[in-house]
Amino acid sequence: MIRHVFAMHVPAFGRSLKLPLTLADLRRPGFAAASPVHILPAGVATTPSASGPAAEGHVALTFDDGPHPEGTPQVLDVLAQFQAKATFFVIGEQVARRPELARRILAEGHTVALHGYLHRPHPTRRAPVLAEDFARGIAAIADATGVEPRLHRPPYGIYSAASLWIARERGLQPLLWSRWGKDWRKVNTPEQIAGRVLDKLRADDVILLHDADFYSARRSHRRTVAALPLILEAMRSARLATVGLA
Repeated sequence: MIRHVFAMHVPAFGRSLKLPLTLADLRRPGFAAASPVHILPAGVATTPSASGPAAEGHVALTFDDGPHPEGTPQVLDVLAQFQAKATFFVIGEQVARRPELARRILAEGHTVALHGYLHRPHPTRRAPVLAEDFARGIAAIADATGVEPRLHRPPYGIYSAASLWIARERGLQPLLWSRWGKDWRKVNTPEQIAGRVLDKLRADDVILLHDADFYSARRSHRRTVAALPLILEAMRSARLATVGLA
């Protein structure tokens, strides 16, 4: 319930604070809060090949809440099959439990970004607690991978005034999303998840999906894994390629 209450307001919330929701926002002056994030074309039909013509636009695939022992490896396998790149907004407590998966994400050419050490809504937490959460999350990623994250997305997509200040003070670039599959719900089928993502999908969209079920409906990640090939096939047909963020 809390995910729905918070996340349904993300677009309006993000726009009001000039937080990036799309790749175009990341390139737009006034939206960048930290050091520039480089958008790296990669993946699905980015160049002419036997599989089809070159891509005409790019979107960003992002996955929240992992790494997960089942969901993350399966998502990575599908991405490898389609030569697609993604950004994984990971939870520090899960990275601490499965550092090898964080390393695998990076080793396969994807981006590891921060979603927090704990998956708790920022508006309910005090500033000192939030500061500690950021520090622990960054440290967990750095300890596992040797790399500090540059991108950040808050749980449920909602910052507090304190957490947004902390993110910027730590040099983290916020990134929300413009498309989602609502794959965290137990009632969605893979086809419904793919349909929500693909409905009016445009170049520069940022897609939110989840590779874990720690904070959502049980086994919801399995439906995400089943939906991902449908999404990537349709993107290929639409000549939309994925990008990496670095």
